[in-house]
Parts: sequence; C-alpha cells; structure tokens
Amino acid sequence: MNNRIQNKIAAFVGFVVKEFKQIYRDKRTLVVLFGMPIIQMLLFGFAIRNEVENANIMVLDASQDQVTQELINKIDASNYFTVVGEIQRYDKIDDLFQKGNIDEVLVFEADFARKLQRGERPSVNVITDASNPNLAQLIQQYSTSIIVDWQQRRSGLPNEQNSGVVANANMLFNPQLKSVNLFVPGLIAVILMLISALMTSISITREKEMGNMEILLVSPLRPAQIIIGKVLPYLVLAFVNVLTVLALAEWVFAVPFRGSYGLFMVESLLFIFTALALGVFISTKANDQQTAMMVALAGLLLPTVLLSGFIFPISSMPWPLQWISNLIPARWFLVIVRSIMLKDSSLLLLWKETLILLVMTLGFIVLSVKNFKVRLE
Repeated sequence: MNNRIQNKIAAFVGFVVKEFKQIYRDKRTLVVLFGMPIIQMLLFGFAIRNEVENANIMVLDASQDQVTQELINKIDASNYFTVVGEIQRYDKIDDLFQKGNIDEVLVFEADFARKLQRGERPSVNVITDASNPNLAQLIQQYSTSIIVDWQQRRSGLPNEQNSGVVANANMLFNPQLKSVNLFVPGLIAVILMLISALMTSISITREKEMGNMEILLVSPLRPAQIIIGKVLPYLVLAFVNVLTVLALAEWVFAVPFRGSYGLFMVESLLFIFTALALGVFISTKANDQQTAMMVALAGLLLPTVLLSGFIFPISSMPWPLQWISNLIPARWFLVIVRSIMLKDSSLLLLWKETLILLVMTLGFIVLSVKNFKVRLE
C-alpha cells in the first residue's frame, strides 16, 4: 500500500518536473510569460492617462492689464497648461480649434481689473473643443480650479463668503488625481488574468495536438492530478510576474503601496488560481491551441478591460452590463488590489470580494475536472 502511494507521488512529482522543464526549454513561452507583462505594464502605464499635461491654450485678453497678466502667468506656470500665444478677434477661435493645435481659449472681458476693484465679478470664458468631450471637461475643470484658487489667494477670502458657508473639498487616497494610481493597480489584474488563463489553456490543448494526451490518459495519474500538474508550474511563474509587476508599479510609476504586502500576495495567489482554473476550463472545451487562444484572448481581453472597472466605472454602465460585470473575476480582484495598495484595506473589508473569487475558483476547478472525466470515459 505504501509502495503504491509512493509510486503515485513519484509519478506526480515527475510529471510536474517535466512540465517545468518543458516550459523552460520553450523560449517563446518564456518570452510570453515574462516579456509580455513587462511590455504591457510599461505601455499601458505610460500611455493611459486621464489627467491634463501641457495642454496648449490661447488667450484673448480684451483688458490687457496687470491683473489679467498675473492670472495668465499663473496658468502658464502650472504643469497642466502652456500658453502658446494671444489672439485679438473672437471669430478666430473656430479656426484655431479646426486646425487641432489648440486645446483651450481663455477670453478675458474688458476692464477686468477695474471691475474686480469695484467688487464686481468680471468673467473669464473658458472655451474648449468638445469634439473630445472627456478631454474638454478635464481641461475646463483644471483651468477653472486654477482661476478659483488665484481669486481666493488674491482676496484672502473663500468664494462662498457671501453665503456664510465655506465648502472645503478634500480628496483622499489620490489627491493629485494621478491616473497612474488608478490604472497601474488595474493592470495587475488584467495582466494576470490574460497571461495565466492564456498560457494554461494553450498548454493543455498543445498536449492534444501533439498526441501526448493519450499517454497521460493511460498513466496512473488521475484527472485532478493531471490538471494540478499542468497548472502548478504556471502558478509559480505567475507569482513571479506578480513580484515583477509590483516592483514596476512602485519603482517605475511611483504608485503608493499603503497596505499589507502579505495580504496582497495571498489575494494575488487566489486570483492566479482563479485565472488558471479558468484557463483549464477553456482547454477542456477547446480541441486545438488556436481555438483556445482565440477564446482566451477574445473572450477575456475585452470583458476584462471594459467590464471590470479598469477604465470605465461600473456604476455608470447600463444595468445589463453591470450584471454581466459580476461574472468577470478581474472586477473583484481589481477592487481588492486598489483597496490594498491605495487605501490600506484589511481582509475584514475585502472578505466579500475574496469569497467571490474563492467560489469562482472552486467552480472552474469542478467544471474542469468534470469535463476531463467525460473524456476519460
């Protein structure tokens, strides 16, 4: 009896060692496993931005006084805007926007300083190109904020002094509104989901194409052992990717990490299990690598990016899409990773998302083993 157990353990260990060696010898697989996450992290981290930087603005100053010049200099001195010149006529604004070189035009009315001294409220028209509505809204918000800040500092009184109510706005966890703090934690979820599910689904379907599955089917290994043996190497390699991506997030993008590293690693392992189990389930339904790759990429990439809250807030989506987003594992892990990194949340606050991922993982494993057994018969 003991010899039989020892033989089974030896067979399983040998199978896992074989999988590690097979991955190590396949240079293309190593490039995908370790190169793609780094490339995706760098591309997405530097390319995806929702804050304004160096937006080009023109000025139409009908007042031409010291006060308007002071405000223009303050706007130009910020990191958000660059004043590239002045115009003299209002009807030239459309031509500027049509050329596409200007993001905003500030229009100061005449007698700006004099009206300000008399206690009146001279106007500054902030005109933007709304063909890109998101960018136009952001630019207006940034420029309006600078103008309000300048006015308050100049008068020494809050804007709401006449009403007797002072509203102090504070933003927690990301007061600088850096988009990198939003997108980089989300990238961890996207990268782990795509890489883990893709590589696992391909590895099992490759055995079918090469004819090695028949050998595994007649081996003393059980279906669960075969699945675990195929998944275990990718679990280790995916965890290495977690460390790599986390290092890039902190050292390259300077994303703050306020929570527990231990909790983050445990939650990452759970999500890797979920992604690997999903990849195994895909492989049980696909008969070749091309099909598995198409299902893993097309079936996971768009839903993970669009419906997980990675870019667009789920609360603003139509209710059918909000319901579908509940089925996306990355949605729940994205809440976890952002909460740990930016808010220092504990497991007591993340138990619901953790439980959902655990249930998803067990569900994928059960479905995978069940489909695998069907083929054994």
